[in-house]
Amino acid sequence: MLIYKAIVFLPLLGALIAGLAGRQIGAKASEYVTTGLMIIVALLSWVVFFQVALSHEAHEVIKVPVLRWIQSGGIDVEWALRVDTLTAVMLIVVNSVSCLVHLYSIGYMHHDPHRPRFFAYLSLFTFAMLMLVTSDNLLQMFFGWEGVGLASYLLIGFWFKKPSASAAAMKAFIVNRVGDFGFILGIGAVFVMFGSINFETIFASAQSYLPAEGAGSPEVVLNLFGLQLDRSHALTGACLLLFMGAMGKSAQFLLHTWLPDAMEGPTPVSALIHAATMVTAGVFLVARMSPLFELSHDALTVVTVVGAITAFFAATVGLVQNDIKRVIAYSTCSQLGYMFVALGVGAYGAAIFHLFTHAFFKALLFLCAGSVIHAVDGEQDMRHMGGLRPHIKWTFYMMLLGTLAITGVGIPFTPFGFAGFFSKDVIIEATYASHSAVSGFAFSMLVIAALFTSFYSWRLMFLTFFGKPRASADVMHHVHESPMVMLLPLFLLAIGAVFAGVVFEGFFYGHEYMEFWKGALFTLPENELLEEFHHVPAWVALSPFIAMVVGFVTAWYMYIKNPSTPKKLAESQWLLYQFLLNKWYFDELYDFLFVRSAKALGRFLWKKGDVATIDAYGPNGVASAVGGLTQRVVRLQSGYLYHYAFAMLIGIAALVTWMMLGSSF
Repeated sequence: MLIYKAIVFLPLLGALIAGLAGRQIGAKASEYVTTGLMIIVALLSWVVFFQVALSHEAHEVIKVPVLRWIQSGGIDVEWALRVDTLTAVMLIVVNSVSCLVHLYSIGYMHHDPHRPRFFAYLSLFTFAMLMLVTSDNLLQMFFGWEGVGLASYLLIGFWFKKPSASAAAMKAFIVNRVGDFGFILGIGAVFVMFGSINFETIFASAQSYLPAEGAGSPEVVLNLFGLQLDRSHALTGACLLLFMGAMGKSAQFLLHTWLPDAMEGPTPVSALIHAATMVTAGVFLVARMSPLFELSHDALTVVTVVGAITAFFAATVGLVQNDIKRVIAYSTCSQLGYMFVALGVGAYGAAIFHLFTHAFFKALLFLCAGSVIHAVDGEQDMRHMGGLRPHIKWTFYMMLLGTLAITGVGIPFTPFGFAGFFSKDVIIEATYASHSAVSGFAFSMLVIAALFTSFYSWRLMFLTFFGKPRASADVMHHVHESPMVMLLPLFLLAIGAVFAGVVFEGFFYGHEYMEFWKGALFTLPENELLEEFHHVPAWVALSPFIAMVVGFVTAWYMYIKNPSTPKKLAESQWLLYQFLLNKWYFDELYDFLFVRSAKALGRFLWKKGDVATIDAYGPNGVASAVGGLTQRVVRLQSGYLYHYAFAMLIGIAALVTWMMLGSSF
């Protein structure tokens, strides 16, 4: 039991040491303490993974009590660590990536004077995510959920003197609050329905919410916003509210706008947020609550549609972005759409498998991007790069492996391929094989997104590393490879990007599926998707491979063979180019609908309420009147003797006049 507590609380210990004693022990000690603890935690997480997930013994869910939180009003909540296969997978994903990000940051942030604070934030972020993935009830998950949001705000806005960084941090915090509002309502709905927020109680009672055949009029069990919902509709409502929270954290369509702006934080933060932690929290939530979602066909349909739209939308925007980190950020958004489509069609294992492989190659791509930025003195615009391959060979080779993984390079119908070849392709095949009413739509969106993913990934490679140098001669003169402390994490992540798919394919969705998951993911008996996707037509299995090849060839032609093509195409399709470059104008739309209206309301309330009422007649008005009277009285105290003598003379004259007039009456 001690090993599970060590995994969760050692990052918190590191955060406290670096955050509270960082100035006393110094930056180097803060780096070594937090990174050393994360290395221990990552190694322990792999031990747990082998013990819990890869053991052929049937394991019950492991619960480690920590603290009793609440016992009031029918709510009995205990802080306990829930460890099953799903938890074990998330532990190695979160802690492995966080460990390597800590190590990478020693080199990347070496010039920053506030390193103790940065490493404290990294470890705090990791602790919050671990609290989330080990939660045994919805309240504990919500605390971890909000802790991740708080830590992401601190990390995105780490360079708080930079206005764009502060604005991006606020944007991430506020947009996530929209999704979190739905999450809170979902927790309330679940409590009303099941009388508990503990997972064991909820999952044990979930089957009772299936509609009974031949039953009379349905029993109303939930009043949601004035709607009287029966059991099945109440379940759908609760699932959709929970999914609203997942949409915010995982940057799904309509709540995605915070994710690209999060690039304002240091590059290691981008890798941590976009690869393994915050953005995967929504995917984890839906997978953990699969005993509820699996019973609601309507909720799963919504998840599928939102995921498919997100995959397509983000891929289209990534086609024309010029900031190297923003291209990878929109790639993350698109890949998360793949995961939600898999969840929506009931392929929960495939969704978590893509989450698992994505963590390796996406962290690799982000850290490689950081290595490129480090080499060119902070430049992030790919139009000012080019020709870097001979100067930073190791970074080029590692980024090439990450690109091969994300584009899904592999040999169809064989066990030879990079990580994305196994995890992304199986989602596309499972989507086609599902019996969902929207499976055709989702399948089309995912294939098109695969083509776009290949195009913008190779576009990034060609613009950055090939062709003639477009940077100034001074910058090119100083281009240098990153130090070993930054390259070592790239080498380790590259191993996952190359081998994670072929090694773990059979466990996540293959022949060892049941022994691997051990009930951590729930599917109904009629869900035979694991078997059906093996029998899709050959053209379906080949479609992602063909999309990958078409995307590569198109990018090669436009940026290597005939580099003048992109400019001509942008000029001939100017409206479409601007539409994509401005991210479908969602920021402008939200600014018009919400930001400006909120500011206008605030100004109105300030003028009419604060200035015209409170300042004039309220406490401020009284204080102002007293202040004015005081200023008049103060004027009488001039300090001149003749003023005081004149005042005395006026007083005596007034007194004598009053006495004379008074006696006459």
